[in-house]
Amino acid sequence: MVHLVAGLATSALVFPLASRALRERLTRRWSRRLLGLCRVSVAQLPGAPAAAHALVVANHVSWLDIFVINALYPCRFVAKAEIRSWPVLGWLAASAGTVFIARGNRRELRHLFKGLVAVLHGGQRVAFFPEGTTSLQGEVLPFHANLFEAAIDAGVAVQPYALSYVDAAGGYHAAVEYVGETTFVDSLLRILEGEPVQARLQCLAPIDATGAHRRDLARVAQEAIGAALAAHVVTDT
Repeated sequence: MVHLVAGLATSALVFPLASRALRERLTRRWSRRLLGLCRVSVAQLPGAPAAAHALVVANHVSWLDIFVINALYPCRFVAKAEIRSWPVLGWLAASAGTVFIARGNRRELRHLFKGLVAVLHGGQRVAFFPEGTTSLQGEVLPFHANLFEAAIDAGVAVQPYALSYVDAAGGYHAAVEYVGETTFVDSLLRILEGEPVQARLQCLAPIDATGAHRRDLARVAQEAIGAALAAHVVTDT
């Protein structure tokens, strides 16, 4: 609770006056501390260097995803509107620059798209979860292609990130699953009460968006993440 209050105070009092570099440093430090309190360590697997200016896409496993990515490479996030309702963390995510979008709202999507292009033109890293919802570990749902258009219009690459969460034995950590009727509070308690978690993040090769079609970008990114996840865990076979 002390850490959450500190985050609220920083977001309300420091962020409005801070430079982008300072905001990123504070976001990285706060995210790492939050994960540490939840007994979640972060391991970056060998892969491509993280691009400083790209449209980042990742598979979506848990509410932890935003904080795992921010612990290494702070981004401006686009996330589903439901995240805004998370107790405290939703407000903190908004204060850190997360943009929330309601499903099926085409008018809002067009407005958001223009904003994403502007942010990308400004040299920032923008991230979103193209599955549109969380999925079981080891699975990657079809990627929605709409927001990939922002990379084409802004002239930046798409960089896929592969995310997984493992236990001490190297297998998928059951406590992290956040699907079905699981609520945020249920998920938080399971993580706090379970065994320590290792979050694994792998930056994959950027995909050139020049002259590409958004559906092709979505397909290539999805296939790259799916292939990477297959090597993230220990299996019995």
